[in-house]
Amino acid sequence: MTDTTAPTPSLFKDIAVLFKLRLGTFVVLSAVLGWFMGAETIALVPFLKLTIGGYLLTGASNGFNQIIERSNDAKMGRTAGRPLPTGRMSVRTAATLSTVAGAIGLAALFDLGVRAGLLGLLAISSYVLAYTPLKSRTGFSVLVGAIPGAIPPMLGYVAATHRFGIEPGTLFAVQFMWQFPHFWAIAWVAHEDYLKAGYRMLPFKEGRSAASARQILLYTMLCIPASLLPWALPGGDAMVGNVAFAVAILAGLGFCVPAYQLWRSRAVEDARKLMFASFLYLPIVQLTYVLDKIP
Repeated sequence: MTDTTAPTPSLFKDIAVLFKLRLGTFVVLSAVLGWFMGAETIALVPFLKLTIGGYLLTGASNGFNQIIERSNDAKMGRTAGRPLPTGRMSVRTAATLSTVAGAIGLAALFDLGVRAGLLGLLAISSYVLAYTPLKSRTGFSVLVGAIPGAIPPMLGYVAATHRFGIEPGTLFAVQFMWQFPHFWAIAWVAHEDYLKAGYRMLPFKEGRSAASARQILLYTMLCIPASLLPWALPGGDAMVGNVAFAVAILAGLGFCVPAYQLWRSRAVEDARKLMFASFLYLPIVQLTYVLDKIP
């Protein structure tokens, strides 16, 4: 007789789920690309501090998020198998792991510079203390969550240059605007599951409505002018050249295609296409910034 019982995940796999390590790769990539935008030379030690610190801080943010949301996670199919709702990991263990990871991550970022450390502190505190509790109360949480979500490229730039300014601000703006179609595409796909936990993440309370689809299309279109900000800096101080300008426009138009299809159809499949397009759009634009900066 064949045993069809699914194997219990190992502790390491549960930690990977608690910290969302795959998502962390995407977050840290944007921080690293921001660092390359500001760095004059490639130094291994600062690079490792940024990468490891960013990974640990992102993991800690996700860990604390899952501790707070463990009851709601148990209600949703997409999250019910996580280590906390299933009881495979205790709250104490999750809190200890998240606290240690957050402390080491912040220490690594502060070692890069006070400004980088403060941005890291802002990211984890706003994600855990503002975005997470607001998720179950209002769709306005997407705007709040877009702030810590847009910090990584700015943090990377500031870590490399040790200064704030309009340049890292443009990198923040690009990723900030991208958050909206990205979050809303996910919310459209997972709408019924989110409702089980009381989350209303789409722009309008009617959910998968024409108004929500129209707003998603509008914000996707706004990603195009936002992506041109590093090129359009005044006084001849542009961070990138015409190649990045052209790629940003083309990538933005491509990003708008599934958003337009979603507006026309309101189909979950088109929202899923937009979600996957969002994962391609941002690294393409940010990587082009870095490549276009190289003399």
